[in-house]
Amino acid sequence: MSRHYPRARTGEDRANLYDEITNKIIGELEAGRVPWVQPWGPTAKASLAMPKSVATGRQYSGINVLILWGAATERAFTGQSWLTFRQALSLGGYVRKGERGTTVVYADRFIPADEKRRASETGDEAQTIPFLKRFTVFNTDQCDELPSEIMTTAPPPPPGLIEPRVEKLIRATGINFRIGSNRAFYAPAEDYVQVPPPQAYFEPINWHRTALHELAHASGHQSRLNRDLSGAYGTKKYAFEELIAEISAAFSCASLGIVPTVRHADYIGSWLEVLREDNRAIVRAASRASKVADYLLGFLPESAVDMTTERAEQEAA
Repeated sequence: MSRHYPRARTGEDRANLYDEITNKIIGELEAGRVPWVQPWGPTAKASLAMPKSVATGRQYSGINVLILWGAATERAFTGQSWLTFRQALSLGGYVRKGERGTTVVYADRFIPADEKRRASETGDEAQTIPFLKRFTVFNTDQCDELPSEIMTTAPPPPPGLIEPRVEKLIRATGINFRIGSNRAFYAPAEDYVQVPPPQAYFEPINWHRTALHELAHASGHQSRLNRDLSGAYGTKKYAFEELIAEISAAFSCASLGIVPTVRHADYIGSWLEVLREDNRAIVRAASRASKVADYLLGFLPESAVDMTTERAEQEAA
């Protein structure tokens, strides 16, 4: 009996999927909207919490977070809970007729049986083949007769000058974090973060996004996640690292229930240049941003933040 393996989407279909994702993000940026910042406009209803699977309770990660945030904003959903058509039925509810789902993606690698045999016979390392799989999910707003507890979204905690969990996170990371001066930055050579005090912000809640953005840069130090931080200001490498830090800060804020309002629009031009040149850049950036957010939030106890994440990272091969 023959086995059926996932079809490796290394050709036109795989490229089309990256194009679809990237073109969607480019369209938002060209319109002056940043998909990983608190929703905008009069129709925005959902807070920027981390999207979660109703069936498993796990948070989405990587590019799927941006896809679902965009869908929730565009279609004025009131929550960030998602499920498949069959999952809705299994929970006693159903997706309303005529509702349009949102496509998310799962990326992984597999080793075909023939390749396993070849590697076994030759002693070589087996070569893996990347594949992408699409599947459709629906927001709970698109469903009826689901259990009442599924439809309930807990409100975010009231904002303070500095959110206690962020203070704990900063201390727990052990990163040299300095508050003062009139600008925010991470100094890779000296390995320290500098940010202005919260009271310097027109809306102090926005301090948290800045703090988590700079901590994201610091996570790239060779003693931590070891990313390439050598890009000079104005280069594509620099813009890509800024993209990672921005999205990571958004993921971390959402996980902690912090809702900043600031938009780092100054970088939109450089981000667009990177995305137009490489249709996989946003997928790679979002995947790395998830790893950064998980790394930083991992310094908090589980009681402070739900660290269960869906390990369907969208790594561009």
